[in-house]
Amino acid sequence: MEKIIGLDGVASLNSLFGVGDANLKLLEEELKVKIALKPQGIVVSGDKFHVRKASDFLYKIAQLETDGFKFNREDICRYLNSVDVIGQESVGPGVRVPSRKKKMVLPETRGQEDYIESMQHSDIVFCTGPAGTGKTYLAMAMAVNYLTEKRVSRIILTRPAIEAAGESLGFLPGTMQEKLGPYLRPLYDALYDMMEAEVIENYLETGVIEIVPLAYMRGRTLNNAFVILDEAQNCTGEQIKMFLTRLGFESKTVITGDMTQSDLPGGKATGLMDAVKILKPIRGIKFVTLSKKDVVRHPLIQKIIQAYEDYYKEERV
Repeated sequence: MEKIIGLDGVASLNSLFGVGDANLKLLEEELKVKIALKPQGIVVSGDKFHVRKASDFLYKIAQLETDGFKFNREDICRYLNSVDVIGQESVGPGVRVPSRKKKMVLPETRGQEDYIESMQHSDIVFCTGPAGTGKTYLAMAMAVNYLTEKRVSRIILTRPAIEAAGESLGFLPGTMQEKLGPYLRPLYDALYDMMEAEVIENYLETGVIEIVPLAYMRGRTLNNAFVILDEAQNCTGEQIKMFLTRLGFESKTVITGDMTQSDLPGGKATGLMDAVKILKPIRGIKFVTLSKKDVVRHPLIQKIIQAYEDYYKEERV
């Protein structure tokens, strides 16, 4: 079977196919079809089932290209993961991050889709799950989206700084931003992946993007802001309560954490777990739990998480 996808401006799909059609082989292997770009449009050939699925996939990509989004190989791999081409429904729409990078951040699992929808519709969202599930990355994408769409006037990033013995933040050299840099590196990495460096630096200087240690949030009321508390498993119950009561009008708050990786000293109970139990009955607060099924890093990460779960389960028996 052969199908032609006739699209205006189909030449703009050069970024999808890559330089010298470098991405074409990947697309053909994953979609199980043959794909060619001809004057009349995109020609997809193969068996009926895969041609239909591949055509739907390419049409969605073409629409994003028309909107100005440029795809590299990594983006294509992510989108291939996020769009089911074997018969089930695809996951929902992604988060547009309007900038010169023209980036579209897409949910790659059902859990991530639920997370994105929760952030869109709830003012306070708790997201827990293991490393690699996109907790921080998707929260940052949503924050950048809200800022660029002028739905908030600033982004505030915070996390508890678990200090090494004898090493207090107050005695470390440099500005507060420099002191907190290592603690907040995952947030920085996500931020620089979505915005231009010069824009970020300007926003940091003017306070449009603010990075503060959790302890410095006391006494503040955060209006018209998108606030992210990262690594919340390292918060005490008192810290979580203090943070949540900072929320002001026209603001969004996202709290992320992995309950299996607390660094609190002396085996102290994590306040994140208590907060989930205490606040569960409150309408308007959304709780999203991601699992190893939502891990979207290297495939070995899922196996590593499963291996640890199996090991500790056997130890408890």
